[in-house]
Amino acid sequence: MAGLPEITIAGTVVADPEMRFTTSGVGVVNFTVAANDRRYDREKGEWVDAGATFLRCSIWRQAAENVAESVTKGTRVVVTGVLRQRSYEKDGQTRYAFEVDATEVAVSLKFATATVNKATRSSGGAPAAPAGSAEPWGSAPPAGSGGGFSDEPPF
Repeated sequence: MAGLPEITIAGTVVADPEMRFTTSGVGVVNFTVAANDRRYDREKGEWVDAGATFLRCSIWRQAAENVAESVTKGTRVVVTGVLRQRSYEKDGQTRYAFEVDATEVAVSLKFATATVNKATRSSGGAPAAPAGSAEPWGSAPPAGSGGGFSDEPPF
């Protein structure tokens, strides 16, 4: 992860997280967070949304399962991770997208309360890669690569 920008974003999850498993049974969850710039307009006397930024996020392994069980559409979250840019072709043009490989996802307590329940580790799967390794989650393919995913749980 050296050299890649680490970011923290606070925003609202726009749809229920999508849980998937690789063919080897490693879980990954994908979700989109919307963060908007809200400002008070003195002339109108009200708060105005000045635009939104949507970031696709993914998180792997046990944390993915915890996010899938804890976060739903409309939940305000704080996400920390590495910002990545990827390119793709659409209609003969190269386009770019920014995504967050999340390392932490937390429910924001700014407008809500939460009860914390310690999760029990599920068995199986490879251990997490050491901090600072080039492959943040071992040999699992990156989210969005489409390779090796199944909607079926590994059990």
